[in-house]
Amino acid sequence: MVTDKLRSYSAAKVELMPGVEHRSHKGLSNRAENSHLSVRRRERRKMRFQSACQCQRFVSTHGPIANLFLLHRKHLTAEYNRKLRADAITTWRDIFSSIDA
Repeated sequence: MVTDKLRSYSAAKVELMPGVEHRSHKGLSNRAENSHLSVRRRERRKMRFQSACQCQRFVSTHGPIANLFLLHRKHLTAEYNRKLRADAITTWRDIFSSIDA
């Protein structure tokens, strides 16, 4: 079991799980915390919203739109990158025109 340095964890661990090794160290729980980085990045962005509803609307639509325009640039030629960008803009215009109409 890995926890932070709160002393009450060791007392609870002795009561609940006596046979389990308990390690408390500052950096050991980083792996679990790092899995939530994209959510935390979005949380930092949403601090400027005035309501939770407005924030939820942004977060639910931002992911798919960002995936459309953020291309993986590794090992792409400039020509192929331009083609992907043009395809993304065409898709965006199709989506926006169907919403606007």
